[in-house]
Parts: sequence; C-alpha cells; structure tokens
Amino acid sequence: MDRRSLLKSLGAVVGTLALPAALRPSPLWAAPLEKVKALGVLRVGLYADNRPWSWDDGGKAAGIDADLARTLAQGLGVRADIALFTADEELSDDLRNVVWRGGLLGFQACDVMLHVPFDRQIMAAEDDVAFLAPYYRESFAAACGEAADCEAMPVRWKGRRIAAELDSIPDFYLLGHAGGALAKDVVHSSTGYAAVAAVGRGEADAVVATSAQIEAAIHDGKDGSIRRRKSFLPAMLSPGWDIGVAVGENSRSLGFAIEEQIAAMSADGRLEAIFARHGVEWRPALAVQPSTP
Repeated sequence: MDRRSLLKSLGAVVGTLALPAALRPSPLWAAPLEKVKALGVLRVGLYADNRPWSWDDGGKAAGIDADLARTLAQGLGVRADIALFTADEELSDDLRNVVWRGGLLGFQACDVMLHVPFDRQIMAAEDDVAFLAPYYRESFAAACGEAADCEAMPVRWKGRRIAAELDSIPDFYLLGHAGGALAKDVVHSSTGYAAVAAVGRGEADAVVATSAQIEAAIHDGKDGSIRRRKSFLPAMLSPGWDIGVAVGENSRSLGFAIEEQIAAMSADGRLEAIFARHGVEWRPALAVQPSTP
C-alpha cells in the first residue's frame, strides 16, 4: 500500500507509548529537548500541500499544523522553524527523511513531524521513531452542491460529477462503489481540499473527502453553496484514524514535552481555537479519550 493510501485508511488506535517517568533513561533521552532549548529553535516538518493542515501561503507556512507548531515552540520558549516537505511514496520514507535521518538531497532532519497517523501497525514497523500526542480524530465525509441530494445513497449520484483526490481512499471508494456504477462520474483533483472547492465553483456536484477538508473549504468559500452530508457514507473503507506527532526514538524527552503541551491545550481550549480559525471542528483523538465504566 502506498503512503497516501496508508495514511488515509487507518482505523486501529492505541494508547500513547510513553513509559512511566521512573522507567525513562533520562540521561540519554534528555539531550534532544536540551538541545532544542539551547539552540532556541524547534524545527517542525509539515506536509507542503495538505490544506487545511499545512501549505505554502506566499512563502509562509499556513494551516492548522503550522499554527500548532508555532504554539508548541512558544511553549518551549523557542522559535519555530517550519520546514514544508513534499510527501514521498511511502509514509516510512517521510519518517526517515523528516524525523530520523534527513533527505538524500540535503533536507535537514526535523525535531518533530506533525500530522502523523497514530496507528498500531505503523508504530510496530518504525523502530527509529516514537509516536506520541494524538491531537485529532479524522474521518471521511461527503458534501454536495445544489444539484445533488446529499443524503441519498451514493449510487443515486450516478450521472452527477463527483470530485475526489486522485489515488486516495475517497477515489477508490467511489470507483468501486456499487460495482463501479460511479466510476465514469468521478472527477479528480490534486488534493481533497481542491476537490471540495470544485463543488463550490460548480465544477462538481458532490465530493468525498476528509471531514477537515470539507469543513475548511466550506468555511473558506463563505457562499453557502456547499452542503455537508449529515449521514455516514455506507461501506466506507475507513472508520477514521487518530493524528499525532513523531520524534526520533532518541528524542522522547522532546516528545514528552510536546505531549504535555498538547494535553494542556486540549484542556484549556487553545487547541479547539486553532482548529476553529480554519473552520474545522476539533475532534479529540480516541486514543486519549477517557473510557467509560
């Protein structure tokens, strides 16, 4: 499975990997956090074309993750150095290039990478990376323009233009739905956000994308022409997944400090406010929600 498919088809969640304080080998793990503070800079890796999470806005990193990166750096008492990078074919390539080794073309490894799936299988496969601080629960949804009945079964959209990001889970879902009945109606876009925006411009009648992409595009459009589907998509390939951060295995002290900050931001409303600025409803990660008796 390629990086994009893996990133968007996650469902399994687990608790954080943090060890009890008494079991942490602090002399080894303290150095990365101390180094960040000594240099006065937190280098954060973000995807370059991942609106509303992160993108290049006239030479400056913008988006939910960009705002979160700057807030985390401020909490550590340092400045944020945000490095936007292009996604590779596999998530493991991104983790290698951004977190623990650096890119072959001179890309400097970052102290932390945001927007990483917090998933059991990925964790087990990445020995050089620590996954921590899940901060959002993502899922797929649909939205429509005036020409489509958004609450109808998707097969009823046959004959309408249905937008989706190329080679994404929504794309695979639509191409295979109802035995391929919608395959000829799928209109491809470069990103999920662009697919939603196509509905607002009248270039598509319906769209399947992530909840964050749909909410942000509706917020940015401000014309009320896009309506979000209220009901679940039948037979969707993923029930949702948690998003967290990644640091090098030898940088857990930095990861723990970031995890503490995100927990505080979740509790005092700052994290929800960052999402709200971009029109996205903050949904707590399942991995950190308290269990009910």
